[in-house]
Amino acid sequence: MSDRAEMRGPVSRRRRTTISNGNKWHDTGETPPQCSDKTKTNEVSGHASVNGKADGEMGKSEQLQLQNSPKKQRSVVEDFNERLSCHVLQESLLSSASGYSNYRGILNWCVVMLVLSNARLFLENIIKYGILVDPIQVVSLFLKDPYSWPSACLIIVSNVFILAALYTERRLAVGTISQMTGLILHICNLTSMLIFPAATVLTVTSVTPVGGVLSLATYTVLFLKMYSYQDTNRWCREIRQAKAKRLTRSYSCPSVAQSNGSAVHPPVSYPGNLTHRDMYYFVCAPTLCYELNFPRSPRIRKRFLMRRLFEMLFFMQLLVGLIQQWMVPTIQNSMKPFQEMDFSRMVERLLKLAVPNHLIWLIFFYWFFHSTMNFVAELMQFGDREFYKDWWNSESVTYFWANWNIPVHKWCLRHFYKPVLRKGVNKLLAQTAVFLISAFFHEYLVSIPLKMFRLWAFMGMMAQVPLAWFVGRFLTGNYGNAAVWISLIIGQPVAVLMYVHDYYVIHHGTTT
Repeated sequence: MSDRAEMRGPVSRRRRTTISNGNKWHDTGETPPQCSDKTKTNEVSGHASVNGKADGEMGKSEQLQLQNSPKKQRSVVEDFNERLSCHVLQESLLSSASGYSNYRGILNWCVVMLVLSNARLFLENIIKYGILVDPIQVVSLFLKDPYSWPSACLIIVSNVFILAALYTERRLAVGTISQMTGLILHICNLTSMLIFPAATVLTVTSVTPVGGVLSLATYTVLFLKMYSYQDTNRWCREIRQAKAKRLTRSYSCPSVAQSNGSAVHPPVSYPGNLTHRDMYYFVCAPTLCYELNFPRSPRIRKRFLMRRLFEMLFFMQLLVGLIQQWMVPTIQNSMKPFQEMDFSRMVERLLKLAVPNHLIWLIFFYWFFHSTMNFVAELMQFGDREFYKDWWNSESVTYFWANWNIPVHKWCLRHFYKPVLRKGVNKLLAQTAVFLISAFFHEYLVSIPLKMFRLWAFMGMMAQVPLAWFVGRFLTGNYGNAAVWISLIIGQPVAVLMYVHDYYVIHHGTTT
């Protein structure tokens, strides 16, 4: 018998057995066992699964063949299309219509070129002048006589004006003196804070220009702080006189619940804030605007504090080295063209000075507004760390001045600009007045320590008003940002050269 017959044999016998069994139950008259519907279903499904597997496999292969054949046809068509055409409608990447904005590689290239060009200039400076960095010379900039410290003594005396403001507010809080008397005392105290250090710097010969700048800068900061102190306490007295049930904050201050980040610093209310502890916390805090309840951080982060301290020390040394090694020789070599009024050489020296001056200004910005102020804020658990915004993206002059020095901007906005607007003054006149005050303090911090009055800083600041109008009117976007950068890069070295030239002429009689 063949193999096919052998394979069919058992199947045919199984079928006959099944039929005979059914006839068997029928012949004997017994009822055959009833199969449940579930059993029948399983049997049917079992047979279907056995028979369906083969049919399914055959169906799948046929379907795959049917599906693959159009794909193969499409791939062949696409292949030929790619061979026949290789161009599409599109713009170049550097075109504005392309919408491309990923210029990270070009930015990295600019940084590399900047580093290489400055490295060449630094190497040229070392070859030409040698090593000029001298720490002893730095000390002589602050002290003429090691046994005479007039600038430090002047700063210590500032405590008299701080305590005078505190005790005046205490008397006003209890009603011992009238509001008009308190106002007169505050005006006298604030005026003395500007006149006394200026007179001391001008009359005491042992005060160096650098020491005079530090002293006057300290008194200027205290002047702004004490003005904010008396202004805020006056608002509190007005609220108390109006019989307010709870202390409401001024428009620029957050509420107590938002300001205090920890229960360690409970909120205070007027006149409970008139204490020595509260006053000296405000004096040392990195802000110019007084509040009864400053935002406080929950703890001091030691690692953050040490990083800021390391940055302070490193960038301070870097600033001193760059000034001695790079700026001083360039300024000295710029005196002769200014004396001879050689315009082409003056422009060349101005552009040569612009690079180190701008680099030093940027380093100073990071050292003071980021490292130093964050160090002080972390040490005092001062919560508001917004000391600057994205001024580097400024598309207008006004945006730059409003975002590069946030503490001063907040003070001007809170204690001068908005009060002036509430009195009915228009915005343009109020903005001009703000620039006028800024110009006064810039000239105050430069002319008095140098003991000469040339008004270059004053005119430079007041020139920002027409510049701001011109940039805002005619330049927008990247052009406005470029105008801001040009004013920063070129404007500062012009003022530096003018003051240095006049200083040498007045104090040394020659510019060579």
